Amino acid sequence: MGVVMESSIWEPNASLYIFIFISCFFSIALFPKNLSKSNNINSNKSQSITGHAFSSSSDRRFQRKFVFLFSLASVMEGLWSVFGEYETVTLYGMSTEETVSSLCVGFGAALLIGTFLGMLSDSIGHKKVCLIFCILHLFVGIWKRIVSPPTFWLPSICLSLGTAIFSFSFEAWVVLENEKQGYGQDTLSGTFWLMTFFESAAFMGSQVLGNWLLGSNPETGIKSSYTAAVFLAMIGIICVSKGWKEASQSEAIQFHRVSYTHILSDKRIWLLGFAHACLQFSTAVFWILWAPTLVADGREVNLGLIYPCLLGARMLGSTVFPWLLTGPSSLRTEDCLVYVFLVLGFALSIVAYDYQEIGVLVSLFCLFHAGVGLIIPSLARLRTMHVPNDLRGGMISLSLAPANAAILCLLIQRGYYHKMENSTMIAVAAVALFLASGCMHLLKRLGKQPHQNWHKL
Repeated sequence: MGVVMESSIWEPNASLYIFIFISCFFSIALFPKNLSKSNNINSNKSQSITGHAFSSSSDRRFQRKFVFLFSLASVMEGLWSVFGEYETVTLYGMSTEETVSSLCVGFGAALLIGTFLGMLSDSIGHKKVCLIFCILHLFVGIWKRIVSPPTFWLPSICLSLGTAIFSFSFEAWVVLENEKQGYGQDTLSGTFWLMTFFESAAFMGSQVLGNWLLGSNPETGIKSSYTAAVFLAMIGIICVSKGWKEASQSEAIQFHRVSYTHILSDKRIWLLGFAHACLQFSTAVFWILWAPTLVADGREVNLGLIYPCLLGARMLGSTVFPWLLTGPSSLRTEDCLVYVFLVLGFALSIVAYDYQEIGVLVSLFCLFHAGVGLIIPSLARLRTMHVPNDLRGGMISLSLAPANAAILCLLIQRGYYHKMENSTMIAVAAVALFLASGCMHLLKRLGKQPHQNWHKL
């Protein structure tokens, strides 16, 4: 008598979604009440960081307008990553070597060109660079729509440059506008965690949109997603052009050149930039390898249901940020990041050890993204403390250069020469997180260096 082996597809328990949703809801809803109690104890506490009680209606309009624009840009970014290998390998028949080549070309473009886009953005204005971001997405959508089958090298370059712009230009713009319009630091700190929160929500929304467009006919659905990308890019161009009133750039390029020379001699900025590079590197390695890690040894996993869990954990982590800063037992940002980086490093170390239980892996992945959701607004806050606002874009883009170089090196070693295993790449990402923790410890020891006098250079 034969034995019939039934294979089952692993899916996360529905209670996990409920837990993340309820946790996010209560974290946001209860914070204003907790903050008011804290203010009664210490009248010097800020009145708001969450967007629930700003000092004026203009603050709220400014923040809502920016968060909407940033969320729209996040949907554009997320829409291209929904299908992944399904688009390149299954639908268009690209080999593994061609896929790796496309990734290498993209990270190479981000390294060679994207590194300097931040300095360009500081010089000519962030509005123009964000328009370039929308135009790049518009071009990729049109290119893939009219070229069949599309070549992926040129879109990979455009999307990598768009991602580079996305990583610095919107943040640099909102910081400058917050300063020029005279809004308080509370509004800015609240905007940082709202950016992380709504970015994750927008990525989930792009997944829903992509799956809905895919429908029952994959080829037609993929092309519909290209049309949606074109439509979203056109809306983005209109919003940036008509709804964005950026103050004129009065600083000369020579001023930026002298200022960069001075800030690059500041150890605090070096430490902060290297910690940011380590985070970006570890996050990129995770997104490249999370699916292969889960489906190793032929395991069947519903990746489409795990993806929202990861982004939901990231949203939950972002809501912890205001609690740590303005709660009754507020912590210094550097102190918090030292321990968060350590926890994330240990989490990836366990994954690198090749733990085979899917439930444990998913739990570690959620923990990793919850930490990332907390770290991103925290690093943005530290940049406000240590980096001159009008040079912020250049500092962020320069800090991404070592991350892109490291990712490119690992891709070549793994994809072409097969000299490195996936677990080794994850271990390197864990080491990077430990190094970032050390950077935060050194930054804490150095203390704060005010940068209000940079304009006098």
